Amino acid sequence: MSEWPAMGITNGLKLPESFRGQVEDILEGRTEPVPAKDAATVVVLRDHDEHGLQAFMLRRVRSMAFAPGAYVFPGGSVDPRDGEAALAWSGPSPAEWGEAFGADETLARELVCAAVRETFEETLVLLAGPTGETVVDDTRGDDWEADRQALLDRSQSFGGFLHRRGLVLRSDLLRPWAHWITPKIERRRYDTRFFVAAMPAGQRARDVSTEADQVAWVSPAEAAERAARGEWMMLPPTVATLAELAGFATVADVLAARREIVVQEPVAEIIDGDAYLVLPEGVARHYPGG
Repeated sequence: MSEWPAMGITNGLKLPESFRGQVEDILEGRTEPVPAKDAATVVVLRDHDEHGLQAFMLRRVRSMAFAPGAYVFPGGSVDPRDGEAALAWSGPSPAEWGEAFGADETLARELVCAAVRETFEETLVLLAGPTGETVVDDTRGDDWEADRQALLDRSQSFGGFLHRRGLVLRSDLLRPWAHWITPKIERRRYDTRFFVAAMPAGQRARDVSTEADQVAWVSPAEAAERAARGEWMMLPPTVATLAELAGFATVADVLAARREIVVQEPVAEIIDGDAYLVLPEGVARHYPGG
């Protein structure tokens, strides 16, 4: 699905007529859904003296196969090597992350590593440090860019990158936030765990991703309002996350929030002859007319 149209009913998004046959095929079992790939995304947050709580967002280039032109948070699919057990680790264990996200220990390790790796690849923000109590203070420079490129082309694993630099992954800088699965009607599907994290002191988020053509630090409330007005295109999980974050005043408040992670998966239905994407309960209110 290349675009998500405006809200058509109070509990769902009306899909273009061209999707009706696709939805019917899924509902009647004529088409098998594409398996969802495990993925991680990170909402990087900061406190701004004038604008308050802000999140870092990227706009995906319009040539992307999935969600072209959409504003998103940094993230991406798990690399099988993200599960390397030898890397130095500080903070909640993979087992603890597994409990939070309903995943086994191996997948939990992969998800946390993917979250940190993808954030570095797309923004140069690195949630790792020389010790379990410190964090890298600056990732600018040709040597860091060379490492980023090596991670992107998979000539270097994330564990190998940390080991060579003598760095410890700081899982304690992340918090679990949400779990969304792409609807079954999509040709590209992701089983995505959402994390939140504070922008490390001394580091700067940069526009380095070839998958994005624009980046912005924006308050969650403003970003959600831009989506509601149709100015910024966003997928439902992004809008729902921003709407939730809009209720917090500071990064510390967000990180201190206790979250019960419930799997959310929008479902395609035929309603009164039209195809709709029905959103999970409570999410529709974040859209116009909801």
